[in-house]
Amino acid sequence: MWPVWAAMRHWPQCSSKHLDQLRKLADRLIGLSAAIGSAALLCVVGVVLFDVVGRAFGNPLYGGQDITMMAMTVMIFAPMAQCDRLGGHIAVDLFERFFPAKLNYLIDIVVAIFGAAIFAALAWATWDSSQLSVMLNLSTNLLYLPKAWSQWAMVAFMLLAALGLALRAVELALTGRDIRSEKDA
Repeated sequence: MWPVWAAMRHWPQCSSKHLDQLRKLADRLIGLSAAIGSAALLCVVGVVLFDVVGRAFGNPLYGGQDITMMAMTVMIFAPMAQCDRLGGHIAVDLFERFFPAKLNYLIDIVVAIFGAAIFAALAWATWDSSQLSVMLNLSTNLLYLPKAWSQWAMVAFMLLAALGLALRAVELALTGRDIRSEKDA
């Protein structure tokens, strides 16, 4: 028996009130970010529709590409946490059936920790990039919307995804509860 599994045997199976409250708050934030991503999708659809119809009449939407570019960053990154919450990220489970249940359990915890670290690192790199955008006063081509705005939104959504993954790792480690498998998600 590996030392990690021996230690896991002695962990208390807890259902902490604070952990449940944190899960409720995270679920609300995840739901809000998914709604924001849906609104961004509707915005992109509306802009593209208006632009196409306008082009047909010789009057395209001025700045349509700028609006689409800014909304696409929100549309892509806002639902990332919801994707993890529902188990929608890519998972390679080719060897899962050959591994013991405890190893699969440990792999799930490690993958959630790595996912949180990756999203946190991406958020940090995007934050650095946004500081450069502010310093150089970078903006979109036609409407001159500051690029830092979309970068800050991406940072917030990536940090939310990192929080969701870290919380999933903690819940798996302490309670054995995998939030992705619950039907009321």
